[in-house]
Amino acid sequence: MRSDNLFCLIAPLLLTGVVQGQSFTLEQVLGAPFPSQLTAAKKGERVAWIFDARGERNVWVADGQDFVHSARPATQYASDDGQPLASLRLTADGNTLVYARGSEVNEAQESADPDHNVHQPKQQVWAKDLDSTNPPRLLGEMGCAEEGCEDIEISPDGNWALWAAKKKLWLASVDGRQQAKQLSFIRGTVIEPKWSPDSKSVAFVSQRGDHSLVGVFDLGGEFIRYLAPSLDKDDLPRWSTDGKQIAYIKTAGTKQKEPLIPVKARPWAIWIADAKTGEGHEVWHSGSAVRDSLPELTEDSSFYFSGDRIVFSSEQDGRNHLYSLQLDSSTGLSASRPQLLTPGDFDVEDVALGPDFRWVIYSSNQNDIDRRHIWRVPLTGGPAEALTRGETIEVTPVATGDGTTILCLGSSATTPLMPYVIRPQERDMLAAGALPRDFPGEQLVTPKQVIFKSEDGLAIHGQLFVPLRAERKKLPGLVFIHGGPIRQMLLGFHYLNYYHNAYAANQYLASRGYVVLSVNYRLGIMYGRDFREPPNTVWRGAAEYKDIVAAGKYLQALPQVDAQHVGLWGGSYGGFLTAMGLAKNSDIFRAGVDLHGVHDWSVFLTQRDYFGNLALKPPDADAAVKLAWESSPDAYVENWRSPVLLIHGDDDRNVPFEQTVDLAQRLREHHVPFEQLILPDEIHDFLMWKTLIRAYGATADFFDRTLKKAQPIGEGLPSKF
Repeated sequence: MRSDNLFCLIAPLLLTGVVQGQSFTLEQVLGAPFPSQLTAAKKGERVAWIFDARGERNVWVADGQDFVHSARPATQYASDDGQPLASLRLTADGNTLVYARGSEVNEAQESADPDHNVHQPKQQVWAKDLDSTNPPRLLGEMGCAEEGCEDIEISPDGNWALWAAKKKLWLASVDGRQQAKQLSFIRGTVIEPKWSPDSKSVAFVSQRGDHSLVGVFDLGGEFIRYLAPSLDKDDLPRWSTDGKQIAYIKTAGTKQKEPLIPVKARPWAIWIADAKTGEGHEVWHSGSAVRDSLPELTEDSSFYFSGDRIVFSSEQDGRNHLYSLQLDSSTGLSASRPQLLTPGDFDVEDVALGPDFRWVIYSSNQNDIDRRHIWRVPLTGGPAEALTRGETIEVTPVATGDGTTILCLGSSATTPLMPYVIRPQERDMLAAGALPRDFPGEQLVTPKQVIFKSEDGLAIHGQLFVPLRAERKKLPGLVFIHGGPIRQMLLGFHYLNYYHNAYAANQYLASRGYVVLSVNYRLGIMYGRDFREPPNTVWRGAAEYKDIVAAGKYLQALPQVDAQHVGLWGGSYGGFLTAMGLAKNSDIFRAGVDLHGVHDWSVFLTQRDYFGNLALKPPDADAAVKLAWESSPDAYVENWRSPVLLIHGDDDRNVPFEQTVDLAQRLREHHVPFEQLILPDEIHDFLMWKTLIRAYGATADFFDRTLKKAQPIGEGLPSKF
């Protein structure tokens, strides 16, 4: 393809000035270690977390009253090899770490290998004794079949590690003397194992397609007990503190030939069963309205069975709130209506139960809608107490086993996410020495909260990054679109690795002279269920695209922005909306970078049954496929004029790589200028730090050439990359 004739649609940009010098590099702003998986031992004061430092992933620990200065690495992995750590656990006494290393497997049962190693990597479970200089010991292979399914459970006595993989449960001794073996023959796909308090039994979920069962296996036993088996889907088993009962969630089984287009309510109920006899009964059920549906935001993390109370989340009033249900100790039935613990116009996200079972600790955006802070409320109800506040962000609260200290992960507009211990009126950073000395915190922009209206009147929140110093009067603008879509971008570094990196990239783009608007479009979290689950969205109409258009027009109207030089970029769902912007509004968006985006929704609507066969055809299947196509960028390629950079890893397990392959063919047919950065063996959430540098460097370079210099582009790799 000749590219010199394809870029003439974008008017040349005469540069009358530039931002005063590039103040920092991409490597610097992406160089801070990213913490995750903060966890505490059930006894004592030890905590642990994972640090990802430029692709080198290690477990760190800290102890006692001197958390700040005792932080230290416990493992010694020393290369950017693309092998993630996950499912970090501490034994109850805090003496041993257990974790998974390596990625989940793809359909070919292969773990990701973005480093192109000649030896196939495997996802494995490891243990490390913290009072020993011995290296970590292998407990067994994991081979998790999908992203995020890693779930290692350590028995309360600290002797056994249990996990779900290859549709079964696997058991290994923490001391390494008994390597992993299948726990028991169990039909179906087995997930969510939970130990009984006495470490003698395991509850689990057996998924069987149109229904699922909660089962119990006694170690050394000969049979499986299923709890009140039914035609429904039972999920999320939780043991009572005395080990006599199990609470779980029940939703309806699958209905065949269900129409696809209408959005259906998903009512649910809480059941309790006797752990020995399996006899069960309902203790609470939701209403039948859409708002009463099982809450996706915290359905797993906020379900607890403690003493005579069950804590759960519900969106019945339109917000994601916590409720406490008291049970009658003699009958096991609910003694009263659920008590609302967190009233107000906000949403709850991270939830943890205090070790004394008296408090619920949680993060929310109460009184600070575009940030997070840590709160706690008595399990029996009462006023909530704010543990953190101000122009900072705090998430993932954990309490030490002795109940004396609460820790969290936190950030700000100019400080990356780090672990903190929460003190009265302040927070103290752990492992501050792990921050690189050249991290450019003082040179970063503090984004401004902005609120604008979509064409249908919906209030949309965003974060506006304006370069600190600029000589020229008009700057190019960029709209950043997050993925998910159930995410919220914040007024500071994000708590998810993908968006922590994207925030850093937006800071870098601002330093290069772009006004960047990160937009929280409808479908995102923390603005209420009605905002997150609006009608006519995703493949049912893509109404959320209206918010992207509104963001583009908002940028164009800013006095410091050159209205004729606005672009957009995003990944995953953000890649989908980037492609929509270029396909439907090349008049607004003059260039774009589409990272692993969805381009044709209709291909996902083919239904298959539990055995992989084509399911009975829904009555509105043809109309649904048509609607899905019309909600996709591919349907509008003939109107696409603006140049695009396509970035995708070809071992993506979230968005099929063929989505981008197919789009490229359509762009060629319509003579749309594009470049490509294809990353062999990389997955959706790029595993290697060098991949991030390459992808975001290519993004900045592409916008420099298309929005600043109006240079022609071709189909090859972006220049310099």
